[in-house]
Amino acid sequence: MIRFPFFRSRRPSLAPLLGDIVAAARAPEAYLDFGVTDDFEGRFERLVLISTLVLRRLQALPPPATEMSQELVDAIFAHLDDGLRRSGIGDNGLPRRMKKMAQGFYGRASAYTIALAAGDEAQLREVLARNLLGSRVAPEAISAGLLAEIRHLGQALEQADGDRLLAGKVLAEARILTESVAKTRS
Repeated sequence: MIRFPFFRSRRPSLAPLLGDIVAAARAPEAYLDFGVTDDFEGRFERLVLISTLVLRRLQALPPPATEMSQELVDAIFAHLDDGLRRSGIGDNGLPRRMKKMAQGFYGRASAYTIALAAGDEAQLREVLARNLLGSRVAPEAISAGLLAEIRHLGQALEQADGDRLLAGKVLAEARILTESVAKTRS
């Protein structure tokens, strides 16, 4: 696509939202308390989960949010491409890895979407065990904290309007609230 330097898009930037997603995906408790492996695969799995929650919300909002879903996915893959390049993956191996990641992203996002839409905790546990935790944990052994986090982030996203979501404020605020509640309980 040709971009003219003097014409600006009327759509808001997705950078704040992408930053919010990445920050939520990198939440330390996911790796310290919930059993997600702290490596590229684990961070990818966590990014897919958080992105799926956000994409579900974007699809429920009125335009232009619905049209921005694909732009967000494109931005996520540009972020992943950059991460692979920084890790030393060259131009020869990059397309193969990106294709594999895209297939994994869409497959997992579909499985999460189905489980979340069904509202069935057992089905969600199964999908989380298989994808996020790489079948290292039985579905019934999934951390209650992980399920609570997903539920809390989902609720925060449902209550958010498009402007707050695109400003990158929803997930960060929801995580701060979750952390403060967890600290008062301990």
